[in-house]
Amino acid sequence: MNGVLYLAVVLIWGTTWIAIFLQQTAAQTPVLTAVFWRFLMAAVVMLLVLRLAKRLHKLNRRDHAFCVIQGCCVFGFNFVCFYHAAAWISTGLESVIFSMAVLYNALNSWIFFRQRPAFRFLPATVLGLGGMIALFWHDIQTADSHPHLLWGVGLSALGTLGFSLGNMIALRHQRQRCDILTTNSYAMLYGALIMGVLAWVRGEALTPTWNLQWMGALSYLALFGSVIGFGAYFTLVGRIGASQAAYSTLLFPLVALTLSTFYEGYTWHVNAIIGLMMILVGNAVMFVRWPRVYRSQTA
Repeated sequence: MNGVLYLAVVLIWGTTWIAIFLQQTAAQTPVLTAVFWRFLMAAVVMLLVLRLAKRLHKLNRRDHAFCVIQGCCVFGFNFVCFYHAAAWISTGLESVIFSMAVLYNALNSWIFFRQRPAFRFLPATVLGLGGMIALFWHDIQTADSHPHLLWGVGLSALGTLGFSLGNMIALRHQRQRCDILTTNSYAMLYGALIMGVLAWVRGEALTPTWNLQWMGALSYLALFGSVIGFGAYFTLVGRIGASQAAYSTLLFPLVALTLSTFYEGYTWHVNAIIGLMMILVGNAVMFVRWPRVYRSQTA
């Protein structure tokens, strides 16, 4: 099951970056409005399904308060950062920066829960991040000449931090034995409502864009990227921990790069092949259970 959840997260979230780009290029929709509709749709679907299945659990006021914070961190302000950053740097480079979530989670787990990462986590992270840098080295060199590179990188890093803090709240929910689907649903709802209120205060129209590309991207982001993707990810957090689950973020750029090869004509350079091999080795270090080697005994 862990393998299925891990694969689902990688494949779904690896494609949401392109969906964000398609939605943003379909129309000049304010970012707060785009984020509002994405998570409002996801929350409504989740709450309706859970209600019909009689799996919507009750939460106390304290749990709801943490859901509000989680909604701001994971289903609100972090995506505002990512959407704005997409205007200045490529979505592939954004996904590379987002892969730093594995380090954010390890550090925050240590700070908030005193969970020391396993020793093999360190070499796996070094291999994974090194592989991401090698894989996108050509794009990083090209991005150096972009006048707004630092804004794009900074916003992506800030959004990743928000995502990691939301992971810590999800771990809190797990420890309080709160139902993960219920807390996710309410957090999405609260995040969407806060984004909607902010858009209204700023005088931005909350009307969605009625064209096929915008609505198609919104539907994919809401149903697959949010309902299924976040459900699988936070379930994985509860099963293997935030640090290990976040390692899946190291593979998101690989999925985005594969799509770019077919649809955008990406050219594989030697450094890209080296990066791919480093990522695969990092995965093996992190997740393969190596057999114990016993010394042979002689009679």
